[in-house]
Amino acid sequence: MNIKPIKNDDDLGAAVLRMRSLRGAKPNTPEGDEMEILAALAEAYEEKHHAIDPPDPIEAIKFRMEQMNLKDTDLIEYLGQRSRVSEILNKKRPLNLRMIRSLNKGLHIPLECLIKDYSLDNEKAV
Repeated sequence: MNIKPIKNDDDLGAAVLRMRSLRGAKPNTPEGDEMEILAALAEAYEEKHHAIDPPDPIEAIKFRMEQMNLKDTDLIEYLGQRSRVSEILNKKRPLNLRMIRSLNKGLHIPLECLIKDYSLDNEKAV
């Protein structure tokens, strides 16, 4: 086992190739241990150098609606009356704390997505 730190994208590519060759390695074997170490190193490098920001809250809601095959009217129980749902989805009204909690609990949208700042149409970020 010859493991070295991942310092750049070329090192990451080499680590990924090695992990592919180790696919199917059994845990608690030298190959399994190497795979586990390489995966941890690759994950740490990607988190530091290729982090993906969470989507804005409205995009997260729309994505979850698509995943769950929900219509706008299905959000009434989380956001309030139909006109409010429309205002939220069209970025005319910001989410409030009650809505954020309800969407997190009911639709399992991560809080880090729901609390992120976003711009309302014709206004500054909320």
